[in-house]
Amino acid sequence: MDPLAHTLFGAALSEAGLKRKTALATATLVIGANIPDVDAVAMFISNDYALLVRRGWTHGILAMFLWPFILTGMMLGIDNLLERWRKRKGRERSGPPLNRGWLLALSFIGVWSHPLLDWLNTYGVRFLMPFDGTWFYGDTLFIIDAWFWLLTGAAVVLARSESWKSISAWMVLVTATSALILTTEFVPFAAKAVWLAGIGIVALIRALGLQRKYGTKLSAGFLIAAIVYTGLMYAGSRITTHHAKNGIMAEGDTAISVLANPLPARIFERNGVAASYSHYYFYSVNWLNSNSFRFTREPIPIQSPNEITQVALEAPDIQGMRNWLRFPHYEVEQTETGWRVFIRDLRYVQPDDTRSLGIGLAIVELDSELQVLRVMQ
Repeated sequence: MDPLAHTLFGAALSEAGLKRKTALATATLVIGANIPDVDAVAMFISNDYALLVRRGWTHGILAMFLWPFILTGMMLGIDNLLERWRKRKGRERSGPPLNRGWLLALSFIGVWSHPLLDWLNTYGVRFLMPFDGTWFYGDTLFIIDAWFWLLTGAAVVLARSESWKSISAWMVLVTATSALILTTEFVPFAAKAVWLAGIGIVALIRALGLQRKYGTKLSAGFLIAAIVYTGLMYAGSRITTHHAKNGIMAEGDTAISVLANPLPARIFERNGVAASYSHYYFYSVNWLNSNSFRFTREPIPIQSPNEITQVALEAPDIQGMRNWLRFPHYEVEQTETGWRVFIRDLRYVQPDDTRSLGIGLAIVELDSELQVLRVMQ
């Protein structure tokens, strides 16, 4: 998930009641919800290196047990510094006292929320690192999910927006996220209307002053709604997988792997790709209606890498993508000086896409002696 989703979820957990358990609860949950993404620094090295290391060691089982203790130590150090500052200023601690047990528990909750949320999208996460590099996919939420933002954001804004500074900050965030949702072409008009209605409901609750009386209950309710929504989306993807397997079976083939791709702001629609032992199938469906299932293009054969493709896959600058591929597709094109190899992951690009460089597509150019000339990604 995106950093905003992680941050809002950690903050929503705090506002739903956990902030009462110990001092620094909110900071612990928010930092914990984001700390595994320290591996994002790999993006400054190269896109391929990021694919090689992202959602690996820092998201794996070993890190999930180490991060909470590291975070707890950090928060204890911060509390010590704050306590010295309070003594110099002659101030008393406000809010609950520091509870080391709860601080460690909240560190675990915040940290463990991160890979679980990352698992929900189609990019994948390697839970078992560093012992096993297997990728796991939840295929549940689009990586930027408007409804997850809205529900977790409501849980926080109703509890944290009493000062004008806080209100102003939230207004900036609402404006920025609304601009993204409302100006994006592939978000349906109906979804944009629901988004605005949701913002209006939150504003009405504030205008009526209900958050002063029911703040924690409202936050807990919106957090529960976000969790229920996520469960609904998970169920939708599992039903989608069932529809895809049945549709391919009707074609006389057997699906062994299915991507149920969630679409931006569209709860009931899915599209995706499914692999049998011999072909890739492309489909779309409204998972509430099995009769809506349809193939969106002709199936394409699954081909093992030939000699030329294998050389391209061994290029040093393509190892991250090679490790990350889920539905690999290869195309070899002869050029005047040698060969051009298109390496695609059909999660994100179509089989005939030759231009969408970035996630899902890499191009390796080889000379006539199969030496790597250039890698574009």
